[in-house]
Amino acid sequence: MAEKKKGIWKYIPDGIPCLVIVFGLFTFIGMQMGVPQMLNTIMKTAHDLLLNTCFYLMAICVITGAIGKLFVEFGVVKLLEGMLRPLMRPLFNLPGVAALGAVMTFLSDNPAIISLSQDKRFSSYFKKYQYISLTNFGTAFGMGLLVIVFMVGQGFYAEPFIGLMGAFCGCIVSTRLMQRFVVKAYPSFLEENAVEGNAKFAVKEEEVVEDKSKFIRTLNALLDGGRTGVDVGMAIIPGVLIISTLVMILTFGPGADGVYNGEAYEGIELLPFLAGKINIVFEWLFGFQDPHLVAFPITALGAVGAALGLVPSFIAEGWADGNAIAVFTAIGMCWSGYLSTHTAMLDSLGYRELTSKAILAHTFGGLVAAIVAHWIFMLYSLI
Repeated sequence: MAEKKKGIWKYIPDGIPCLVIVFGLFTFIGMQMGVPQMLNTIMKTAHDLLLNTCFYLMAICVITGAIGKLFVEFGVVKLLEGMLRPLMRPLFNLPGVAALGAVMTFLSDNPAIISLSQDKRFSSYFKKYQYISLTNFGTAFGMGLLVIVFMVGQGFYAEPFIGLMGAFCGCIVSTRLMQRFVVKAYPSFLEENAVEGNAKFAVKEEEVVEDKSKFIRTLNALLDGGRTGVDVGMAIIPGVLIISTLVMILTFGPGADGVYNGEAYEGIELLPFLAGKINIVFEWLFGFQDPHLVAFPITALGAVGAALGLVPSFIAEGWADGNAIAVFTAIGMCWSGYLSTHTAMLDSLGYRELTSKAILAHTFGGLVAAIVAHWIFMLYSLI
């Protein structure tokens, strides 16, 4: 049933607000750049992003997907889970089995935590308030391997792992804050089990592996993981082409001669102008030395793949340094699936009303991740 409109909105036909926003935005940009130049810039920027960023990201997705599946097949995930289990209770206030969620989302993407949470053997270890907080716990590590490999591919080696440490700290804040929100809203969830029973859970190994040679198991794992990587890579393309193109137009300026020529990566520099008004905040919190860099965290709220698409241009322009890469990695990991995973998982669990709380907790977690990454990099730079 459609929601009943209130106030002045009941006199405005559906679709009019959308038309006003879209045409208003493009009219504003067109007045600055010229309509032909604006359209050429949009098409050329999207085309360049598709060829030089999307396919590069897809290649990383295929390779990391294959490696992740190989790790599952030969017990590496189980080994990592065992190593991380002792950290779960003291740091995240979660049972040790939650470590599997962190490893799986790190190796693949945020939806892994959704499918994992549907396993009753897995969820039987959790109290209800802990179970609901998995939305925040899982999203803090989503696409972690992809983000790190991408940053290493840009020529930075220590900085992405500094960002990983920042994301780890941000995850602690986000998860525990979400638990507080849940307990405050539903005090009984502090003692109630997520599901009845306590069936023993273990990492699923491939079935009937004893009938297959190691070569066949390796080949199947690589090919199956690679196909999963293709799906993830395809899912990244719309966000990169749509969101990154718009953000770049709002971030970059005119051509080298100061004139709009309709070339790729030209724009009206609106975001740097706005960020420049409060640049001291971003410089103090994140160590950003250029206001253009604020485009990354803004874009990451919508799609981390689109945010990664900004990085090569930032490096080429000389705006991004090691500190920025560390902060980008922390934010990129912590805010991946910022809206989609929280909404999907809480909806599937039947607690849609907690979505705003989950997003609020994760906002603080992402900010903490970025700040911690910045200060760790500052200490690292003194070595």
